[in-house]
Amino acid sequence: MKKFTHFDDNGNAVMVDVTDKQPTTRVATACGDIYVSEDVIHAITHQEVKKGDVLGVAQLAGIMGAKKTSDIIPLCHPLMIGKCQIDFEVFEKECRIHAIATVKVDGKTGVEMEALTAVSTALLTIYDMCKAIDKSMRIDNIHLETKTGGKSGDFTYKAK
Repeated sequence: MKKFTHFDDNGNAVMVDVTDKQPTTRVATACGDIYVSEDVIHAITHQEVKKGDVLGVAQLAGIMGAKKTSDIIPLCHPLMIGKCQIDFEVFEKECRIHAIATVKVDGKTGVEMEALTAVSTALLTIYDMCKAIDKSMRIDNIHLETKTGGKSGDFTYKAK
């Protein structure tokens, strides 16, 4: 059985000690979806949202979220992120926007939490910018898609 890394022998929460680890290149990609109404998808694709360019602002928010991950997730290490990219795929017929966040760092710890925070922040920003049109949007299926680098090796999500 694997031991949880964020607890000491007494069960207390601790930040993992990465002092002696060697820096390696680490990349993580996370994704998720927001389901919206036809009115919202139309407003986004036709640049009719009063707050502005929804996907452009959401992209910037996702990058900012990745950079602030250690401020909101208690045991995350602050990282000097080398790259953060947020992309969107708009599926008009499904009224769905798929967000993909890729984060890269040369460091002693992984960037999975940064990628997950980036995609979550981007999707929440879409909700925030469009809630005046319809509050019944649904954020769904946020997950780590891939991860490379580090001691634990590579990971690819397999849907169950």
